[in-house]
Amino acid sequence: MKFYSTNNKNEIVNFEKALLKGLASDFGLYMVNRKDIPKITQEKIEAMNKMNYSQIAFEVLYPFLKEEISDIDLKNILDDAYNDEEIPTIIESLTKNVYIMWLSHGPTYAFKDYAARFLGRILNYFLNKRKIKKTIVVATSGDTGGAVANALLNLPNISCVIFFPKESISEEQRRQMTTLKNNIYAFSVNGDFDVCQDLAKTILNDKDFAKKVFDDPDHISSANSISLGRLLPQMIYPFFAYSRIANKNEEIIASIPSGNFGDMMGTVLAKEMGLKIKKIICGVNENKEFPEFLKNNKYEVKASIYSPSSAMIVSHASNLARLVDFYQGHIYDERDSNNQIINPGIIDKMPNMKAMKDDIFSVSINNKKHFETIERIYKKYNIIIEPHGAVGIASLEKYLFQKDQNLDNTDSKAVIYETADPAKFKNDVKKAIGFFPEIPEGIKKQENLEERIYEIKNISEKSKNGLKLTQNQIEEAKEKIKKIFSV
Repeated sequence: MKFYSTNNKNEIVNFEKALLKGLASDFGLYMVNRKDIPKITQEKIEAMNKMNYSQIAFEVLYPFLKEEISDIDLKNILDDAYNDEEIPTIIESLTKNVYIMWLSHGPTYAFKDYAARFLGRILNYFLNKRKIKKTIVVATSGDTGGAVANALLNLPNISCVIFFPKESISEEQRRQMTTLKNNIYAFSVNGDFDVCQDLAKTILNDKDFAKKVFDDPDHISSANSISLGRLLPQMIYPFFAYSRIANKNEEIIASIPSGNFGDMMGTVLAKEMGLKIKKIICGVNENKEFPEFLKNNKYEVKASIYSPSSAMIVSHASNLARLVDFYQGHIYDERDSNNQIINPGIIDKMPNMKAMKDDIFSVSINNKKHFETIERIYKKYNIIIEPHGAVGIASLEKYLFQKDQNLDNTDSKAVIYETADPAKFKNDVKKAIGFFPEIPEGIKKQENLEERIYEIKNISEKSKNGLKLTQNQIEEAKEKIKKIFSV
């Protein structure tokens, strides 16, 4: 299986190289040609109802990886990553045909655990094979940081640097990164997630810096959803949901709260593999660049807007590059001579918009609607959801309303991805329903642990597209990383 850069289809690599590099040398994301995406037969899909999560994961991932890893090794990795006792996947009935898939019962109580656990183990597998070490650089809008940190903690061949926006993540999310220490280094950044993401990409592509600090220009890699190792395991969610809720040959709707578009892109790939998905609903918060793009055929990046669904405060989703590529288009970020983004989200080849709209419905959920939905779902169904799940439910409702249907009378099976435990957003949940949700033991344990935080003190610039990464921030980050790894 070959993968190419979304910015240069002549830059072709296998999975191992894409995983170790993280980001293509031209800032493109590694992607598979649509015609090369393997198909899974309906017979095999129907047989998944007797499989556990790790077995389904094997059926989905092995066709992509079989030339680079043995079936035995992959099964061992997946059995370890998706042990049902450590990371149970729960499907809960909301109404007769609508279900919530709780992807929030792993070690950090967020769906990011699924991709991070696979990535950590598969990365360590290839590093062991090559007898080399890597430093993983990650940007997080909230849940990615904790999940990746937990998955990579104490792995012998890996160190991890995480950039998080200082003011827009919860204390619970922050502590899942900052209390681990050892090989995990958490950096607070004066900026939003897009600034953190640009900083991670800049350091990833600075070969001279990697050579100077680690004596290896290819030493630094990524564990963000820009990493192929994070994207592929996100194809598994809809297959698992389908195996638990669908009847033979039935189509389902997948409603996905979306920030950097990894889970949504994984679902698009699952549909291409043969999974019967009637519609993919891409729910966003008030950062509504994508639904406006589908509506107006014009993509414009604006300043990011605060939302209770904090992991989705993303104005320019990285995986949009893969989505546009999938539908035969091309989008890129214009950069200056220092590789700083000066004009994000330039589409020089429009994708097939009709095909994209046929497959995907996207809608923006405003901040007020987050709280209204949490309150209403609790009062009507006695189920506590959190802000991201609220976006998934409200987006599904808006789609059904167009068809004169609602949660109680839809004639199509639908699954909503619930991406975090309500306790990670306890203040927002209390605001909506009047009391705090139950706090899981793992979060309680971290409440009083000492934190270790490295701070990027320089401040982002303001621009017409929102906050912008500065050269001072880059230099400060490099200096502090150099100091950490020079000891």
